[in-house]
Amino acid sequence: MTMKTFLHTRICNFLGKVVDLNLDSELEVALREQLNIRLPQRANMNESLSSSNSDHEIIGLLLQYRSFP
Repeated sequence: MTMKTFLHTRICNFLGKVVDLNLDSELEVALREQLNIRLPQRANMNESLSSSNSDHEIIGLLLQYRSFP
């Protein structure tokens, strides 16, 4: 199992469903509906995640996941 696959599995476990983590709109809806995390509006999803005031572990996992090619 690759690190990216491992991260995807952990993130989906937090969300309680499988989500396409590369699709910004789907990810934003899942974070809001499943975990009540609202992201600040920024130029892109990675900036929004970095600027989030949430201390939930999923934010760090998402940034790690999205750093892989």
